Amino acid sequence: MRIVDVCAFYTPSGGGVRTYVERKLKAGPATGHEIVVVAPGPDDRVTEVAPGAIIATIAAPEFPLDRNYRYFDDEARLHAVLDSWTPDLVEVASPWTSAAMVGRWRGAAPRALIMHCDFLSAYPYRWLRGLLSRETIDRRMDWYWRHLRRLDRQFDFVVSASEDLTRRLREGGVGKAQTIPMGVEPGVFSPALRDPALRGEMLATCGLGEDATLLIGLGRMAPEKRWPMLCEAVLAAGSTHEIGLLLLGAGRDRARVIRSTLGSPHITVAPPVADRPHLARVLASADALAHGCEAETFCMVAAEAAASGLPMILPDRGGAADHHVSGCGARYAACDVRDLTAQLVAFLDDRPAEHRRRATARAGAVRTMDQHFAALFGLYRAGAGRSIAA
Repeated sequence: MRIVDVCAFYTPSGGGVRTYVERKLKAGPATGHEIVVVAPGPDDRVTEVAPGAIIATIAAPEFPLDRNYRYFDDEARLHAVLDSWTPDLVEVASPWTSAAMVGRWRGAAPRALIMHCDFLSAYPYRWLRGLLSRETIDRRMDWYWRHLRRLDRQFDFVVSASEDLTRRLREGGVGKAQTIPMGVEPGVFSPALRDPALRGEMLATCGLGEDATLLIGLGRMAPEKRWPMLCEAVLAAGSTHEIGLLLLGAGRDRARVIRSTLGSPHITVAPPVADRPHLARVLASADALAHGCEAETFCMVAAEAAASGLPMILPDRGGAADHHVSGCGARYAACDVRDLTAQLVAFLDDRPAEHRRRATARAGAVRTMDQHFAALFGLYRAGAGRSIAA
């Protein structure tokens, strides 16, 4: 099959989306499929990354809120590009403008919407929490649900990587929603990469010795990630336990995150680690992952931590919640700093090394991206030639 992926949020400087797309460009040809990624870019360009793996950019303007990204602004041009590639299946990675454009495309190929975005959890649910119930927010956001139901009629498949998101989509009338979990990049993350010397260095940056517990947090410095909430919980737990937190990331919220540490020497906010093998060593050498965001559609960071043998402190909603395993960390009420603090203290009191031993034992069973793509491409093969738009 020739699969054309209309990917509005792909950029060479990106994070999780780039990792996902680049693995797809390997997994597709390895299983007999040609992958063409159509993305907005600074100019019109077709690049053959490898045989059967192509990135085709369409000249597009910069996204005003983040100059790292661009956005499709010419529907006729996008339709012409789709026509020129004569795809066997078209995939869209965002439920916004690009999905609406592809939904109106007059081609006959089946099309799939991949829900890499949980807009309601990232924004309205977060902004209005404590003021309105979720049910009230959903009613007031009916325009968004009507938009999703319209896409449900225009697309042959709607795929989510999280059971929590799939459930909410179905409850909102998106009847085609189904879950195909994502996975980690194979051959990169492993508990065997644990390095006591590196662990000691990271603890030293937090002003602590090797008897302390080292938490790690990875991700964009953005409000929906809730890093200040995590810092507050670590500061509270640190009054009775030796605990350090290393946060690795960049973004517009960085200054606020640093302020939330209150100058504690035991919390370090550092730049992201771009070198994937080194990141794998960093993860394996920590004692636990801590995550604050309840709006993840999958939570790649949690999957990578699980593959590294880390116990995890996770919220009970969103894609991160799917990664919780009893006895391998703790789960707390999402957005609730008091419960996060209580669950963190309980974890610290419950022999963290035993949690790590159990997490290490199950690390090899963590799903890989290649397993994800095998399931996704199998779904596409089953639906080939049966487009509702034909």
